[in-house]
Parts: sequence; structure tokens; C-alpha cells
Amino acid sequence: MSNTVERLSKQSFTTIAVLIVSSFVVILNETIMNVALPVLMEEFRVTPDAIQWLSTIFMLTMAVVIPMTGFLLQRFSTRKVFVLAIGLFTLGTTLAALSPGLGILLVARVIQACGTAIMMPLLMTTILDLVPAERRGVLMGNVSIVISVAPAIGPTLSGLILQYLSWRFMFIVIIPIALAALVIGTPRLSNEVGDDAAPLSVPSLLLAIPGFGGLVYGLSGLSAGVTPMGLGILAVAVLCLVGFVLLQLRLQHDDKALLDLRSLNFRDFTLSLVLMMCSMISLFGVIILLPLFFTNVLGIETLTTGLIMLPGGLLMGLLAPMVGKLYDKVGPRPLIVPGAIVLLAALLGYAVILDAQTPIWLLVVMHLVMSLGLAFIFTPAFTTALNPLPHHLHSHGSALLSTLQQLAGAMGTALIVGVVAASTAAKTAAGTDVVTATVEGFKPGFLVGAACSVGILVIGLLLGGKKEIQAPGTAVDAPAAAN
Repeated sequence: MSNTVERLSKQSFTTIAVLIVSSFVVILNETIMNVALPVLMEEFRVTPDAIQWLSTIFMLTMAVVIPMTGFLLQRFSTRKVFVLAIGLFTLGTTLAALSPGLGILLVARVIQACGTAIMMPLLMTTILDLVPAERRGVLMGNVSIVISVAPAIGPTLSGLILQYLSWRFMFIVIIPIALAALVIGTPRLSNEVGDDAAPLSVPSLLLAIPGFGGLVYGLSGLSAGVTPMGLGILAVAVLCLVGFVLLQLRLQHDDKALLDLRSLNFRDFTLSLVLMMCSMISLFGVIILLPLFFTNVLGIETLTTGLIMLPGGLLMGLLAPMVGKLYDKVGPRPLIVPGAIVLLAALLGYAVILDAQTPIWLLVVMHLVMSLGLAFIFTPAFTTALNPLPHHLHSHGSALLSTLQQLAGAMGTALIVGVVAASTAAKTAAGTDVVTATVEGFKPGFLVGAACSVGILVIGLLLGGKKEIQAPGTAVDAPAAAN
């Protein structure tokens, strides 16, 4: 990052550093609850279905709020949006630490998710605004650290806390960090007023909430099985989203859209968006599958599971700045294509090698290989998606990218867990013993992830090298045809 830092003003570097640290803290919180669900179920004496809402409601809130961040970032200053994001997150975290029961904890998770949803688009938009296109690779590499390392550390940190302390300390340890970020960051961020003329489209809001929220909820429910109610929710959500898209297409001509979709006119943005969705389907599905396999098949405790997956997340974080530097030199294709091949090999390896006798050292190695492939995909995909966008589309492009990441994550979880459940049930019904049926049932799930890797490989081949990327200073307002 040193070369990039030298070219940035001290103010710009400080702004980005504060936002990266703050984003790391809020994203860490997204996965920290997963390991704690059994403990909280016993603490509050509730059913598994009830306790699962702690994760589901967080994801639902993210899906609803993220599409609105394009409007917030366009209308208000970086400082105001930052204070809103980190303030909501701190409030929600404090309320969670003090929660007397599940109801208050659910409210706290909603407030936390509101802050988290705003932070990542804010970080990406700020980088786009402050860093020249030809030097964004390294900075986007640091964004990849937030995305890869924070979720990996979350389960491990919560496992360690639960081993020795009350579950409340999962939130207590975060509060001082969030407060420090708020105090240090607020006076250092720009207070330049945004576009006050940008109106809030209430009809768009009324369509977005059931559309995005219903789609994530419906997809999440599919992992437990197909039901008429679930299909009905998905149908309503799709209809609302169709209405939302049509309304945005009409409003964006007058710059009044809640989520401006003109970013999709840029070829590299659209290709990278599809690539990121394939990556998130694969990643989120496998992140869910591996702990299930470790627990249900190998009988490994949750803390050990977190420790097995931790080195892979750390590897992605260590490689991200290096991949960013390489991106600035060679462009996306020379990085994404080998990354997709390595990811494909790792997921095929999971499908072939994993069984009830798989040693832990091999699990660590396989997860490291998968993480190596993802490290060469995320940073180039982010940077290639956002680089072509003109200034007035930075906030909306970041919001659209973050929104579809959330939808792809929910889709990946529902698709891959559903495939595993159906496969296991079919083999059990055919008379296969329970252990073998469970092991064999996981293999099609990993093959779905491998199929997504093939999609990543194809899109990587369609993306250009460095010489084919639009040069800085050219007319970035031109649509896809000029790209």
C-alpha cells in the first residue's frame, strides 16, 4: 500500500483508513453470532427456529437498507453518513450487550444491521471519489481484507469468548472499538454537503422493503425446504422487485431514483457484478457447508471449526494488498482466471476427498487452497466493477454491488444447503446408512460451488487485461458500447 499512500493526501489517507477500520469492526459482527446460537437458545429457552432469527433478521435488514445507501451517500456528507452508520452500530451493540431476552436482542440486531449496511457502500464510494482509477487496486485490496478476514475471525473470536466468558462479551469487546472509531473518525471526515436536490422516492422505498427483504427471507427459507408460504413470499418479492426496477428506470432520467441502475450500462461493471454474485454464492454456501460437515460428520467442536477456517481468512487478508498491486499492473484477467481455476480445483477436491476419516491437517490445507483462489478473485472483481463508473454513479454502483452480494449470499446458502438436504434425504430413503448418506449428501453441494467457479472462469476470460481497461481521463460517462 506504500506507493498508493505516497500519492494520496494525508487527509484522504486518514479518511480511507478510518473507514476501513470501522468497516472491519461492523463486518466482524456479521458472523460473530453464528457460533453462539446454541448457547443463546439454551440461555433464552427458545426453539432453534426462534434463535435462527438472530441471523436471519440481520441479513433481512441488510438487504432492505443497502439499496437506500445510494440516496444517503448522494444526499449527505461523508461525515454525516459515517456518524449515522457507526452511531447505529454502536447503539445496537450496546443494546445487544444489555439485552434481557430474545426480543430485545432481535431489535438490537436490526439496529446493528442498519449501521453495517451503510458502512461498506460508504467505504467503496469514498475510495472511488478519492483515489485515481489507475491506483485503486491496492486500496480495493484493503477492502477485500475487510470482507475476507473479518468474517473468518468472527466465529473464532466468538468461540474463544464463549469458552471462557458470557455471550454478552461478544458485544462488550466491540463497543470501545466502535466508540473510538466514532471519536477519531468524525472530525477527520469531510463535511461537504451532498446533493440536497436529490429527493427520497417513497414509492421506491415501499417496493424495495418487501422486494429485497422478501427475496432474502424467501431464499433463506428454501434451505429448510420448499413450502407454499415460502413460494408465495418469493412470488410477491419478485413482483415488488419488477415494479421497483421499472420505477427506477423511469425516475433515473430525472436523477430521482432511489437506486440508479445506469451503472449496468457499463460492460465491465455488469460482468464483474455477475462474477461477484457467482463468487458469493460459492463462498457463502461453502462457509455454511464446512461447519455443518465438521460438526455432523467429523464431530468437531465449534471452536476447533473456527480455528480450522481461520488460516484461510488470514491468507486472503495477507494476499489482498499484493493482489491489488498486481491488478494495477496487469488488470483483471491474469488474476481472476488462475484464481477461478484454483477455486474450482479446491471445490472439486472437497467433493471427492471429504469423508468421515478426513484428517484436520488436510481440512486446513484445502481451506487454504480455496482461500488462495478467492484472494485472486475478490479484489480484481471489485475494482473492475467500480472503476468505469462516473462520479455521479459511484454511490449507486457501490450500493447495487453490495445489495446483490447480499442476495447472492442468501441464494448460495439456500441453494447449496437445499441441495445437500435433498441429496441426503434421497440416499437415506434408498437405504444408505446414516453416516454414508450424510457424507455423500454433502458432495453435490460442493459441486454446485464448483459450477459457480466455472462461471467465474468464463467471465474472467471475458474481462480485459490492463491495456484493455479504460484509461484514466477518458469519457467515463459513455455507456457500455464505449467500454
